[in-house]
Amino acid sequence: MKAYRKLYEAEKFDTIREYISNGIKKYPNNNAFILKHKNGKEVSYTNITYTKFGEDIKAFGTALINHGLENKRIAIIGKNRYEWAIAFVSTLCGVGITVPLDKGLPEQEIILSLERAKADAIVFESEYENIILNVQKSNTHITEYICMDSNCDGKFKTVADIISEGTELLKTGDTKYDNHKIDPNAIASIIFTSGTTSMSKAVMLSNKNIASNIYNINLAEKIYDTDVNMAFLPLHHTFGSTALLLFLADGVTNVFCDGLRHIQENLREYKVSIFVCVPLLLEAMYKKIYAEVDKQGKTKLLKFANSISRFLLKFKIDIRRKVFKQILDNLGGNIRFVISGASAIDKNVARGFYDFGILAVQGYGLTETSPVLTAENAKCIKFGSVGLPLPEVEIKIDNPNEEGIGEIVAKGPNVMLGYYEMEEETAKVLKDGWFYTGDLGYIDKDGFLFITGRKKNVIVLKNGKNVYPEEIELLISTLPYVSENMVFGAPKDDDLVLSAKIVYNKDYVKEKYGDISESDLKDIIWKDIKKINSGLSNYKHIKNLIITDEPMVKTTTQKVKRFEEIKKL
Repeated sequence: MKAYRKLYEAEKFDTIREYISNGIKKYPNNNAFILKHKNGKEVSYTNITYTKFGEDIKAFGTALINHGLENKRIAIIGKNRYEWAIAFVSTLCGVGITVPLDKGLPEQEIILSLERAKADAIVFESEYENIILNVQKSNTHITEYICMDSNCDGKFKTVADIISEGTELLKTGDTKYDNHKIDPNAIASIIFTSGTTSMSKAVMLSNKNIASNIYNINLAEKIYDTDVNMAFLPLHHTFGSTALLLFLADGVTNVFCDGLRHIQENLREYKVSIFVCVPLLLEAMYKKIYAEVDKQGKTKLLKFANSISRFLLKFKIDIRRKVFKQILDNLGGNIRFVISGASAIDKNVARGFYDFGILAVQGYGLTETSPVLTAENAKCIKFGSVGLPLPEVEIKIDNPNEEGIGEIVAKGPNVMLGYYEMEEETAKVLKDGWFYTGDLGYIDKDGFLFITGRKKNVIVLKNGKNVYPEEIELLISTLPYVSENMVFGAPKDDDLVLSAKIVYNKDYVKEKYGDISESDLKDIIWKDIKKINSGLSNYKHIKNLIITDEPMVKTTTQKVKRFEEIKKL
């Protein structure tokens, strides 16, 4: 299936260096980053222009090459910040191979990941200092340790030290960084997939893989050089890092969130207009909006305004941002475009943001595909779908059943080189140029792709019926008190009983029901589950319920670690 409508013109390059250099050349005086500094109650900001950003990555890379790290592997670990971006972009654009590490990994998994990737250097935040000291004792391959912070007590060189060193080298005419030859088809990044390290796979992506994704997204989505992006997703995740590269290629200003509790404040503070996130964040924001509307007794008024607005849109009269100005102002007033990925989003949430005048599009992809395969855009939206394939991507459904559901298979220039030192695993998923995603879905008559779940998550009942837990989880997630949920098959005799584990929002429950007992709350939830059951086929009915206020075990992209949860239960 190749059905995407190319909406925009875009410049095409084969390497990240060309994209970043082009962005610096076109938008020299734009702010590439705004950095926030806190000193007690005092707050100050530093604006990093694209020119300054270009100077910093060149200086950093020049120094690394002079430390003998050309064509070597540079690991990076820490939260989203400017120094992370410097190390990542600089390495991709003229040093060697990046190895982004999940900042949430326990110590032994960090040590094992560094060994598996054969890292030659590591750039790290000071909070990992004790772990790094242990790495030094056991890892003989790493020759360079660079701290992102200035508070490493002189034990390590810092990113600032490396930039200063590189700046002096550049003054003497050092051109090694600019002269570094980049093979677009060689390994540019080694990225571990989500999960425990013993089970994770190290995905090899080339410059061309990532660059092709930037090109294809620019053909489908409109990004302005006046946009301000808040980097929500962890940059060690492919969706987060490719998005950052996309925005840097397009002259966008990038800022960092102070934490989930400060989202609304940060959206206003930086006048954020665009961001990439996981559905959980959007769904939480949407529930909060409606909880406030309900609290003010304006739910009927909001629904009436929605109906009028939708009617006028049929005649191309758009009053959304005026009618819903108060709601938009609570989100900072400037949000225009949100891209959601990593898992399916409730279609009512996507529709709800669209009703407010915010384009909230769903995308689909994997680490192995750099990552985006399909996406909606301003002209191609079908709520509940994950859009159409990007222009250079082909999608097909392998071995579909009678409902048209089968494994999603993809081909395109963004498909990985393979798994590092895992030939058998690579052979399982790369066949004749096609990547077998492990996800299940179907394609409708208009070419839109719909995800029904993960192949490994399908619950097969004794009667032969297949239940896709994600389908039911989406329905449960619409309940206002639900923070997260998981549907699974609990063994009983020689069959499985469809069960749901629900994590409820304590604050919502307390405000709505007061000091209710968990037993009484479970009775209320059961009534809502029965309503959901009534709209489903009998074999899909939830028959067992577990409720808790304790969050589930999740990856850093907020996906529930389903098998760990089931094992616990």
